[in-house]
Amino acid sequence: MKKVLLVAAENDALINAKVGGMGDVIRDLPEALNTCAVSADVAMPEYGFLKDYYAATHTAEVVVPYGNRTESVMIYKMLRPKTKYTVIDSQIAFAESDNDPQQQQNWVYLFAHPLFNQHDGSIYTQSSADRPFADDANKFALFSLAVAQALLEGKLGDYQVMHLHDWHTAMIAMLRATVAEFAALKAIKCVFTIHNLALQGIRPFSGEQSSFCHWFARWFSVDMLHQHQWFSNAILDPRYNSCVNPMRMGIVFSDLVHVVSPTYAKEILRASEPQIGFIGGEGLEQDLQTKAQQNQLVGIINGCNYPEVDTFNGQSIQIKQRLSLLNIAQNAVIKWQAHKTTVSAADFVASQRLQQYIAKLSSSRKTANAGLLITSVGRLTSQKVMLFLQKLSNGKPALVQILVDLANHDPQAVMIILGSGDEHLSSQIKTIAAQHTNCLFLNGYDEALSEDLYQQGDLFLMPSSFEPCGISQMLAMKHGQPCLVHAVGGLKDTVKHQQNGWVFEGVDAPQQATHFVEQFRLCLAYDNETLASVKLAASKARFDWARVAQSYNEQLYCD
Repeated sequence: MKKVLLVAAENDALINAKVGGMGDVIRDLPEALNTCAVSADVAMPEYGFLKDYYAATHTAEVVVPYGNRTESVMIYKMLRPKTKYTVIDSQIAFAESDNDPQQQQNWVYLFAHPLFNQHDGSIYTQSSADRPFADDANKFALFSLAVAQALLEGKLGDYQVMHLHDWHTAMIAMLRATVAEFAALKAIKCVFTIHNLALQGIRPFSGEQSSFCHWFARWFSVDMLHQHQWFSNAILDPRYNSCVNPMRMGIVFSDLVHVVSPTYAKEILRASEPQIGFIGGEGLEQDLQTKAQQNQLVGIINGCNYPEVDTFNGQSIQIKQRLSLLNIAQNAVIKWQAHKTTVSAADFVASQRLQQYIAKLSSSRKTANAGLLITSVGRLTSQKVMLFLQKLSNGKPALVQILVDLANHDPQAVMIILGSGDEHLSSQIKTIAAQHTNCLFLNGYDEALSEDLYQQGDLFLMPSSFEPCGISQMLAMKHGQPCLVHAVGGLKDTVKHQQNGWVFEGVDAPQQATHFVEQFRLCLAYDNETLASVKLAASKARFDWARVAQSYNEQLYCD
């Protein structure tokens, strides 16, 4: 079998080792690649708890020059878990194992060092505003150096491909291309995947502990900056010429660059114009254009897992099912309070609203149909929710107008928003939810609750300003819930207008918000037959990992 090493910061196959969509990819990709005669192992930081939790075996040690001293990094090895886990009230509940002794075994290599677990097992650290990425860059520079050294010494096995993910691992590509000691790694094909181009890990070239010349002092110095032109063309940030850009290193020094949807691969060739709501190459568009011209830029959409038997039946949700959803939501709100000293305003409003909804539905006939449910699940970032809060020509935010239109269409209808993130954005959504009785804002995340929202919703809203791939729309569609999305990135590649969902566009943020609201009104006006047809088409759409893995093998891993 062809052997590939996936190097990443996240891996949702392991507990508490996921923050975003990268974790989903690293979880699902190895098993899918097995069907293509590709064996994929994973290398990742250990974060101070994974080796003990899984009783991983200590197999090797690498000693590397880092800063002004040498550092020892321990390597632990474990089989990729195939038992699925869920977290219930802080306890781990394991589903029945699907281990198959005949199936290809994939390994996870855990790299352990005190620098990787300075923040209570957190994958990423919120650095101060004047030193962005400082702590994380220190951590991932050492991790990248240790992985490169381990590959050089053969302590991870023999691989035909090293597949690096996001800026956290991009410095491996730089070491391989520029440092003579690592030149032997050029025999291994290097693929670099961009999951989030907005986060680039930018740090100073020199002058402090969290800087390029400090990390790699053995090979690079301040004097070299003016002696070698290639620094400016490959390592330095195009906008801040005294800083290095790891994301740029991954793009420039890899053999192939992969992004997570075909449409996004086109969008990033254009410079970002945030003033009109367009997010593209984020300062790296010229490097990406060069890769595209060299036929070294590939867009392959991420996959989704589907049940072997299609469970969508098109039946309406009954009140007893909706009550179950609301009870799960109530338990989630209570759980979120466990580690808080005061009740947050968002949780208080949600708790009161839930009590109102439950009391109203409890007096109804349980087998009757529940009302219309509009859903939205996702991180609260400007990328995800800016268009919800964008003001229309009447002065109202788009979300307010959507709630007004929803109430006018169906007084029993409800919109549920599940998400956490930016506190300023959370506060704005909380205020809107408190003022509209048909809106429930749940300021957190709960796996069981999100799954129920995907299953029970009638229309999923995803107005992302940009979306490299997106997984929420796939999860909603899988359960027969059509989506209304902004026609960008992976959303455009998965949701087909008036076929399995609806899309809106616009030349700038105000027009996008206007078209978003207009299309929402049209969705409310569709007859039952049309809605049933779109729901069925959504449930039949497939973006399965087996097909995605085949594309990886053919477009990324072949010579």
